Amino acid sequence: MLAVDGLGKAFDGLVANRDISFIVHHGEIIGLIGPNGAGKTTLFNCLAGFHTPTTGRIAFEGQDITGSTPEAAAALGIARTFQIVRVFQSMTALENVMVGAMLRNKRVAEARERAEDELAFVGLSHRADTPASDLTVSEQKRLEVARALATEPKLILLDEVMAGLNPTEVREASALVHRIHQRGIASIIVEHVMEGIMPIAHRMLVLDYGAKIADGTPAEIAENPAVIAAYLGE
Repeated sequence: MLAVDGLGKAFDGLVANRDISFIVHHGEIIGLIGPNGAGKTTLFNCLAGFHTPTTGRIAFEGQDITGSTPEAAAALGIARTFQIVRVFQSMTALENVMVGAMLRNKRVAEARERAEDELAFVGLSHRADTPASDLTVSEQKRLEVARALATEPKLILLDEVMAGLNPTEVREASALVHRIHQRGIASIIVEHVMEGIMPIAHRMLVLDYGAKIADGTPAEIAENPAVIAAYLGE
């Protein structure tokens, strides 16, 4: 589905990503880990059209999308959430998700129905009429996921959806990712909560100083000396 070849991104000489290559298959769950500042969010921004790569190529379902805009990426089927939650604070939960649904449902009634379905999917039906500003952090994270799913993506980029959650909420977030997988949607998940991502990921990518240092199954990554030295620790 997704093929990244030699991707690099620099900001005024500061290299955030360097020569990153990987592929993602349909419905696959990919964990993206690495120390703070390793370039994970920059990579997300390139994939979702927020940054134009300095070098390399991104192909989505055989189409070159290098340097695409966020709206073009969304139209093709790439959705994302953000490390720092970005919801429309003054709008209700339902209205937030309707914004995503309007991408493919131009009639308000259809967008509302789609939004209601996605709120139910993430367990927020009971908060549909609540202003987003009144939701808990955990609920706002789920709201972002619902809004992204409402765009009917083929690939969803989840940026630290488990950060700041308690153990019960982490388990719920892991279960939500698994349910997304059951819908046939591929996921790339930036995460620091290893107990949340390791059991559900099919593969793990590890970045350090902007470069990919490992790509393998969670079991392989857990025993990789380079990953242990750079990130996991003894």
